[in-house]
Amino acid sequence: MVKERIIMGVDPGTQVMGYGILKVLDNKPSLEAMGVINLNKYDDHYLRLAKIYARIL
Repeated sequence: MVKERIIMGVDPGTQVMGYGILKVLDNKPSLEAMGVINLNKYDDHYLRLAKIYARIL
């Protein structure tokens, strides 16, 4: 039986946020996505949350 897992890691920050998404298939990890979101140009906290949501999901 094939066992698959998706793992998401988030490095939260108020100015810069990092994330990574791994897929593990039969104990073999592969990097699906990674990135950095630069949030220091947004003063509004709600706008920052919207940018995080749009980028990660």
